Amino acid sequence: MRLTTKGRFAVTAMVDLAMRQTRGPVTLAAISERQHISLSYLEQLFGKLRRRKLVSSVRGPGGGYRLAQPIQNLTVAEIVIAVDEPLDATQCGGKENCKDDRRCMTHDLWANLNKKMHEYLSSVSLADLVAQQAERPVAVLHDKRPAEKVAA
Repeated sequence: MRLTTKGRFAVTAMVDLAMRQTRGPVTLAAISERQHISLSYLEQLFGKLRRRKLVSSVRGPGGGYRLAQPIQNLTVAEIVIAVDEPLDATQCGGKENCKDDRRCMTHDLWANLNKKMHEYLSSVSLADLVAQQAERPVAVLHDKRPAEKVAA
């Protein structure tokens, strides 16, 4: 099981957005600069996040992105799943055809890990991650302005 950069970058970008949206819509260019994530990659991720109604876009001068839901309601699991990141430690994708079209001896182990991982990521809200960053201002080095504390 591994979480690829797609899921990691989506969560990072959403934390960045959540920390700054009180100032107005946040541009992907600004997130890209602060987090060192390719702008074109962010555009792909935010297209998926928008389709899943996790973010909304604001057009025109001063436009950008906003969270479409309160940060307390958004979980890490939702963000990761929204960008098509599989949360699956099994080799078979849950189809139970792991070894020679049959269930492997360790299938239950990996299936249970999937369940625990999903439970954990579903228990962590975007508000939790923002609160952690508010406690560690060093983690937000790339922004020239001081980070605002966001009420959880």
